[in-house]
Amino acid sequence: MMEQTISDVENFTKTVNFSEGGSSDVEAGIQFIYHMREHIIDIGIATVYGLVVYALFLWITKTIKGF
Repeated sequence: MMEQTISDVENFTKTVNFSEGGSSDVEAGIQFIYHMREHIIDIGIATVYGLVVYALFLWITKTIKGF
């Protein structure tokens, strides 16, 4: 851990702490994928819903144009 203290005007002091215990991008990616697995049903339902709405849009467009 590294700590830096910066003094400024009128007795204003700011302390900045740098901690080396943070997670890396790889760890964050693994955690994201792990948590996404818990919501696979929600993602599947949202995907099917989106495809149905898009198919309905295409069908309505085709019906209006009269092809």
